[in-house]
Amino acid sequence: MTARISHLSIDCVNAYELSEWWKQVLGFVDVEEDPNGPGDEECMILSPTTGEHVLFLEVPGFDTSIPKRIHLDLRPTERTRDEELEVLLGLGATEVADHRGIYGPGTGWVVLADPEGNQFCILRGDHELAD
Repeated sequence: MTARISHLSIDCVNAYELSEWWKQVLGFVDVEEDPNGPGDEECMILSPTTGEHVLFLEVPGFDTSIPKRIHLDLRPTERTRDEELEVLLGLGATEVADHRGIYGPGTGWVVLADPEGNQFCILRGDHELAD
């Protein structure tokens, strides 16, 4: 049997606010037939180019201090890793760990957290890997 991933689900405290934050980071949009609004307990966003979906689900009593078992690795498409890092910090991400240069100059990644503490990594863009 085979299957495909329908969408990535992220448990959270405030689905609307977190989906709005991630829309800025990923360049995603609301599902046209089901736009998100303040107070929505489930907010789906999607990539306008690939159709990938991410669903944010409010979970009563969700403890944002518990480490997560899944995180996103993001690869910039229009900027360098370091330029994207500055954009993400400007949007309200917080830096958790800096692993730039871990395997020599121009390598590595930075671990960040979104406004609810979900961790994700910013890697070098494909255009940087060729260097």
